[in-house]
Amino acid sequence: MNPEETKARQTGSDIAERDGKLTQRLILPDDRYNRELVDNVHPPRWTNPTPAGRYNLVVLGAGTAGLVSAVGAALLGARVAIVEKYLMGGDCLNLGCVPSKALLRAASAAVEAREAAAFGIRARSQIDLDFAAAMERMRKVRASISRHDSAEQLVKFGAEVYFGEGKFVSPEAVEVDGRRLSFSRALIATGARAAKPSISGVAETGYLTNETVFSLTALPRRLVVIGGGPLGCELAQAFRRFGSEVSIVSRGRKLLPREDDDVSALLSARFQSEGIRLLLGVKIQRAEKRSDGKAIIVEGESADRELIADELLVGVGRVPNVEGLNLDAAAVKFDDKGVKVDDRLRTTNRRIYAAGDVCSAYKFTHMADAMARIALQNALFFGRKKASALIIPWCTYTQPEIAHVGLYEKDARERGIDVVTFTLPLEEVDRPVIDGDEGFGRVHVERRSGRILGATLVGRHAGEMIAEMSLAISTGRTLGTISNTIHPYPTEGEIWKRLADEWNLSRLTPRLRRLFEGYLRLRRSLG
Repeated sequence: MNPEETKARQTGSDIAERDGKLTQRLILPDDRYNRELVDNVHPPRWTNPTPAGRYNLVVLGAGTAGLVSAVGAALLGARVAIVEKYLMGGDCLNLGCVPSKALLRAASAAVEAREAAAFGIRARSQIDLDFAAAMERMRKVRASISRHDSAEQLVKFGAEVYFGEGKFVSPEAVEVDGRRLSFSRALIATGARAAKPSISGVAETGYLTNETVFSLTALPRRLVVIGGGPLGCELAQAFRRFGSEVSIVSRGRKLLPREDDDVSALLSARFQSEGIRLLLGVKIQRAEKRSDGKAIIVEGESADRELIADELLVGVGRVPNVEGLNLDAAAVKFDDKGVKVDDRLRTTNRRIYAAGDVCSAYKFTHMADAMARIALQNALFFGRKKASALIIPWCTYTQPEIAHVGLYEKDARERGIDVVTFTLPLEEVDRPVIDGDEGFGRVHVERRSGRILGATLVGRHAGEMIAEMSLAISTGRTLGTISNTIHPYPTEGEIWKRLADEWNLSRLTPRLRRLFEGYLRLRRSLG
């Protein structure tokens, strides 16, 4: 290999020396798939362009919000620069949605193989669970998808790509790699990172977050997950399905505290049936490094206890990435929750907008995408789109999946809405029975009109199926519309039509039924 080829294959510590410790963690282990990833989303031989004149839009951060806004602006003819400190694609590609769902898919395959006997499929030998191979597949999938978010792809769309730490040097300019980028408008899309746990001794003990867990190549025999939110629940189930002894420890008294109580109870029961230990409503006193592993001491209602693990996985929230941006120089206000924006996503500097995790309470990839579209339209085309008008679905990708959109019943009542709720178990719908699925569907509607206010679905494919309710709520549709929509049989999506039929039946009051009976008697007598 000649010197130029050697330089081109820099990975691992080489990238870390240039861009900091985070990138080094993201691209471990040093294999061909992670090299491919780096070649796409932070090419080692990349030369930043030389700015010439003012940009229509300068974007800080090449995660989902940054990429969507930069590509959209470039395709519409704007002169665009996008600045990325670490890896393009942001959390979603590198340490969030893509790697986690690849791991969850592998874990699901393991369960399908173990449970195949229920469908008359019997393996002739014991199933071999190869965690290292599953993680290698994850890296392969991530590298393949990274082409969509690559620097080369952005250039093809017409954007200019800069790697380095961008910071504001005035209300109208950003500096990166010694280059000054003047702008008419700018977008802050630097995202968020895993919050550090405030647990005594945990830093010295050592722990994993979503930023490091996907670098594992060996399965930890014992895993303690700190936090009962979506990240903790998804990964706890995945590691358990590969064979880890898993415990979830949380101060909250239920898993997924945002969801309805019966949703959390169903998931808790499923986890316990799979052998996941739940310690909910407890406080962690401290963490300690022991000769036999990593210990955490928890304080509960009954007595203190300790858990020993090979790894601790922490998922206790997200912190916006505002450090190093020099926001004061741009007259942009921020706090510990992120950049302050109005409903049109404009910051306190009228030339600068923000989108995604750096300014949103809803830290979802699809929310960052939607916010970027609003910010782009408002920044460049005098738009007046409002973020508050967005209808936001979300899904936790455990098995069963848990998806929700719109209002919960308690939210509707707090707003003074006369709400009625309909719930139907999946076992009353044929396809889930055929597939051996569990869960339920639920809709909240305005009593008189039937206008859909919110919906929850617990089931194997809940994330795929919630979009129908998202569309219905976004367009102000009623359950009557859903009832009149033909759904193919047999599908799990029939749950929505069945719930709509329940609403129709609820409108058949005794008085209305008597009127129908009288009318039909008259029709019979008339022949």
